[in-house]
Amino acid sequence: MDSQILKACKELIDNAQMGCADLVFKDICLEILSRAHHVLTEKEFRILVEYAAEKMKDKVSFEIKQELITPP
Repeated sequence: MDSQILKACKELIDNAQMGCADLVFKDICLEILSRAHHVLTEKEFRILVEYAAEKMKDKVSFEIKQELITPP
């Protein structure tokens, strides 16, 4: 059951990454992590934290690239 919750949390993070601005995305990630901490095992929670951190790095990198490509 916990692995399904972990998968669902990752999917929520992925969906937020595609549809939100950077600050909103980070806020959503923190909210997901806050709630997930109560239902996941410690190991699964650490996996989710690492996943969210990687997605946050990707989001910032993607937005910077978009700013460089898109003319003002």
